[in-house]
Amino acid sequence: MIKKLPNNHEIAQLLEHIASLLELQDANTFRVQAYRSGANQVREAQVEIAELALSDKQTLLDMPHIGERLTNLIIEYAKTGKSRILQRLEGEVHPDELFESVPGIGPELADRIVEELDIKTLEELEQAVYDGRLAKVEGFGEKRLETVRLSLAGKMRQPFRRMDPTTSMPGHRTGPDRPSVELLLRIDEEYRTKAKNKQLKRIAPRRFNPENRAWLPILHTDLEGWSFTALFSNTVRAHELQKVKDWVVIYYEKDQHEGQATVVTETRGKMEGKRVVRGREQESMEMETIS
Repeated sequence: MIKKLPNNHEIAQLLEHIASLLELQDANTFRVQAYRSGANQVREAQVEIAELALSDKQTLLDMPHIGERLTNLIIEYAKTGKSRILQRLEGEVHPDELFESVPGIGPELADRIVEELDIKTLEELEQAVYDGRLAKVEGFGEKRLETVRLSLAGKMRQPFRRMDPTTSMPGHRTGPDRPSVELLLRIDEEYRTKAKNKQLKRIAPRRFNPENRAWLPILHTDLEGWSFTALFSNTVRAHELQKVKDWVVIYYEKDQHEGQATVVTETRGKMEGKRVVRGREQESMEMETIS
């Protein structure tokens, strides 16, 4: 059965819905307007935007009010019928769905990764590739591991990561492709403080929320050129370990770079009791030492 592509009206509605949610959640007005302008451009287009997205990405990129961010969103929507940005704004992003976006990882393997490794972000998945944990998950041979490694390198805008011979781990990534640990921890502190003081808009996630109660605080903020969205983790694992109000998931985007990180309270070692960025514990420790 051939999957029906979304038409221009449906794509425009999606962009308008995202803009409305951002506005309700007190996001930057320029960010809200970008989605509204994109919706208007799609609505007025004389070609089918979904077909263009899948056949001629560059032409879509060059259209007024579209750009890299909206192009990637439209491509994802045309291929899957879903939008991770919309799911994020509704508090519905699940780690297994994120991992399924990586070539070589299907639904069953994605579930296994989340269950066995307790990881939730692409950065943590990349770390698991290099430290050997992913190789221990059933279903991952050398060929599949290499496919995942190369795919993650592309997604994280890092074509090659040199191995640190003293630690057998990849060296710190440099460049503008992700925020510093210091910046992520600042966002984490702002989010938790404002959530505690009831200064944030609250959303009603569908997952684990049979009463449809608006309990999940959400933060949108812009710092050092990055756009951030932060919210407590609403995953199965967070609920099982009673860490919902401790684990903070931070989504970030800037120019063509986007990703996510999770900040938690460390429970062992030298950083016990301190806030650390999962997958970047060494950098968190170094920052703590400097401060």
